[in-house]
Amino acid sequence: MALVTRFAPSPTGPLHLGHAYAAIIAHDMARSAGGRFLLRIEDIDQSRSRAEWEEAIFDDLSWLGLTWETPVWRQSQRLPAYHAALDRLIARGLCYPCRCRRADIRAALTAPQEGGPDGPCYPGTCRHRPMHEAGPDDAIRLNMARALSEIGTSLTFHETGPLHSGAHTLSEEWLLTTCGDVVLSRRDMGTAYHLAVVVDDAAQGVSCVTRGEDLFAATAIHRLLQALLELPVPTWHHHRLIRDAAGKRLAKRDDARALSRYRAEGASPKDLRHMLDL
Repeated sequence: MALVTRFAPSPTGPLHLGHAYAAIIAHDMARSAGGRFLLRIEDIDQSRSRAEWEEAIFDDLSWLGLTWETPVWRQSQRLPAYHAALDRLIARGLCYPCRCRRADIRAALTAPQEGGPDGPCYPGTCRHRPMHEAGPDDAIRLNMARALSEIGTSLTFHETGPLHSGAHTLSEEWLLTTCGDVVLSRRDMGTAYHLAVVVDDAAQGVSCVTRGEDLFAATAIHRLLQALLELPVPTWHHHRLIRDAAGKRLAKRDDARALSRYRAEGASPKDLRHMLDL
């Protein structure tokens, strides 16, 4: 089976060196294996997504010499698929509506905590609420304990990246006490990252998910959702993050490292690959 990878940026700002590294890794892995490289626009946050940033993504990646299949998928056009997946989980009694804001969650915690991929572990304030009470201002959360009970077996995933290479078994304790009841649908967005990315990767036949080290912890959530939704299981390849001189990961607001600036200053794609040790 051909290797299928993808690069899935959000059109909420300029691509920077970290994005270039992630895109090149995914592209070159697929090309070297005679596989397929996909570009997906993750624009479910319509309040921050902009058409001009999407166009800039195409321009920057083309300048880097990357090519991808068309048509390009946009998550804003995939809401029915996410709703269908969510409805399957709701029908099995695995979800509940949540009206809590971040301030409410912080106030409910008995002690500060680092938390999982989505921040502090949700304390379960709304866990008793039935789905028929859900309103337009509610988020929808996964009842983690109930989901793990329904699976009833240990889940594993395989990592090929340099930082965590090998087989991994999901820790139920970590999912319950550190990760908690993750959000599957956010207010005014119709879905949330964890659900959308799992549904799309399966629908597009992505066989290897390449992404930054900062998303390694989210893999346990995605593997669980794949099991609940009976979706194919890819391998994962988490790579290093590109950081600034102080060791801080790059952000879209850091325009000094935007690809467009390097282009304007006369850098070539070869120069960028050299800067990124590629």
